[in-house]
Amino acid sequence: MFIDIHVHCAKKRHPKLTRPNGSHYPDPETLIRMMDEAGIDMAVVQTTSSVERRYITLSPEEVLEICGEYPDRLIPFCNMDPRFLTNDETADFTPLLEAYKELGCKGVGECIPNLPFDDPLCMNFFKHVERAGLPLTFHVAPKAGGYYGFIDEVGLPRLEKVLKAFPNLMFLAHSQPFWAEIGTNVVQDGERVPYPKGPVTPGRVVELMRTYPNLLGDLSAGSGFGAISRDPEFGYGFMEEFQDRLFWGTDIANVPQDLPIVDYFRELKANKRISDEAYEKITWRNANRLLNLGLE
Repeated sequence: MFIDIHVHCAKKRHPKLTRPNGSHYPDPETLIRMMDEAGIDMAVVQTTSSVERRYITLSPEEVLEICGEYPDRLIPFCNMDPRFLTNDETADFTPLLEAYKELGCKGVGECIPNLPFDDPLCMNFFKHVERAGLPLTFHVAPKAGGYYGFIDEVGLPRLEKVLKAFPNLMFLAHSQPFWAEIGTNVVQDGERVPYPKGPVTPGRVVELMRTYPNLLGDLSAGSGFGAISRDPEFGYGFMEEFQDRLFWGTDIANVPQDLPIVDYFRELKANKRISDEAYEKITWRNANRLLNLGLE
């Protein structure tokens, strides 16, 4: 079984509501077809509620409606921007989170506001998400402006501060600036390298995952897939070590889209690159447990 921890989907929009290159989120029918073609059994649909670098916003209500059409295939996440409500650190997100949880949302994300990870607004939001008992998927940005995602420097010091402050909040880590730090070669010619290549000398991600049990790995997109595949032998060991905290995913967000992680994991299984136990946990059992899906 494959449970995809990270996909995007939206109702059909006006044909001009696309990215500059013409790509767009799949509509529900197209998403299901893409999942069927790839052999993906279930998928978490992310909500996009922040305005940074997105061509459309996507409300929790729309995600719930979409997932309600395919309740055996799609799992809704809700989301809200830390600037919502009162735009200060006194905003009470608990009633909103409780409502969406009661409506069926299994987590929060994808969180992409271009604010420092440890901004008081974000810290307040994390407090309420922790209280609600929902996991949170985040995207990291390397700087303010021109990017979406929580801002953090090389070494992810702000993320560590957040992990330490909210030990009971399960953070699903995603994006290039996060996964680049699986190794130590994250800066070249003074610039961050979004997709480092080649052999991995264990870096900050490994250190943080060994230190903070509330840090989980979302393996979707080129960032997550690249992190485990750029140095295969390292990747096999990494997946074995953190088999209880890694989550398989694709980050479907375009039509069409290549999904290399699908064949990669089939090859892992066919050639016994990782243990059967690790394979089962990463591809579906961890998601089943984290999201309380009740699958057997």
